[in-house]
Amino acid sequence: MNKKPTVPAPSKLNLLRQICNFIPEFLVAKIARETKAAEKARTFSPWSHVVALVYAQLTHSIGLNDVCDALRLQSGPLSSIRGATPPTRNTLSHADKVRPAEMAEKLFWAVFEHLSLLSPDFVSGTGRKRFASKFKRVIHLVDSTTIPLIASCMDWAKHRRRKAAAKCHLRLDLQSFLPRFAIVDTARHNDAKRAREMCAGIKAGEIVIFDKAYVDFSHLADLSMRLVFWVTRAKDNMQFKVINCYQRGTIGKVLRDDLIRLQTPTSQQDYPELLRRVVALVEVDGQEVAMIFLTNNLEWSATSIVELYRCRWQIEVFFKQIKQTLQLADFLGTSANAVRWQVWTALLVYLLLRYLAFLAEWHHSFSRLFTLVRVALWKKWDLVSLLRRYGTAHGHFRYLARPEQSYLPGFA
Repeated sequence: MNKKPTVPAPSKLNLLRQICNFIPEFLVAKIARETKAAEKARTFSPWSHVVALVYAQLTHSIGLNDVCDALRLQSGPLSSIRGATPPTRNTLSHADKVRPAEMAEKLFWAVFEHLSLLSPDFVSGTGRKRFASKFKRVIHLVDSTTIPLIASCMDWAKHRRRKAAAKCHLRLDLQSFLPRFAIVDTARHNDAKRAREMCAGIKAGEIVIFDKAYVDFSHLADLSMRLVFWVTRAKDNMQFKVINCYQRGTIGKVLRDDLIRLQTPTSQQDYPELLRRVVALVEVDGQEVAMIFLTNNLEWSATSIVELYRCRWQIEVFFKQIKQTLQLADFLGTSANAVRWQVWTALLVYLLLRYLAFLAEWHHSFSRLFTLVRVALWKKWDLVSLLRRYGTAHGHFRYLARPEQSYLPGFA
């Protein structure tokens, strides 16, 4: 049996340049003018700034000197990336501090839109079984992750008495496993206060899943009026009245399946309609625990509701990938603006690497993809060819954790 050649095809471009080429040439300059970041640039251009931060993510740089010294040693190959120049330590620090992080945010969504035009299947997630392809509706997962910071030098991010943290609120498309909306802010605010912003772009007929931290009955009523289906968990102190029982006794793992109405005056005013309340046994750390689920859909089977909520775990997989693989542990600056620059650049690098995996039909883990790109960053190899030929083990692997429960009984 003939084996695939392990040597990738040569290229005139190094790997870093090939990755940066997925960012359209005109885009950075255009967004820099719109956000007025270009006004704060003299010798260090906005494009050089973006390339430096992308490099810092891809190499897992732990400090300003790490980034600047490495880029200075590779100033020749770096200049081939549309004339990018290596920064000094003070220049990069000053750029992170004064150039609006809105530029990084807009750049992420602009590149997202650009890639969606190049490859619609990449963004839609169609044609790939591993992203719950049996679901006929778009499923959104909403959650947040806390990014620990150093309290002694980041007073703006004070979270608790001796802790500081930033928080990334994110809405993830389950089928494509790509972010569809994100907010990077301090960790002071309750998740429920961000619920309306996170769900503003969801269309009628689509499904959104979130945990009980995002429960706000006035917001849930707004989703129902927009014909958006939602599934969440009930808070422990919720007061309600049972209107009708959908099942008598325990059936399988489902303990109760009731139609309820909220009881407290405030809750009744916020959500006057009927709700579905399902109590089921769910395995947590090897033990079965009773959990209470809420939804506005009165037709799905109770098993469907429980299994659908279980898909929410996939957003935890996403957070684990970006926090353990990309550089979101050591920050290059202490200001709020610098932290936002780094978080949005991490999301941009994630998007670019995922697109590479899509083009190369990569079936290994995301961390293995990141490691391969990092160690060969300055090599002049064809990147897609490298990904297709790399690996001692051949075959199909789970690139991302996929919900094995994609079949939902009674799901219309």
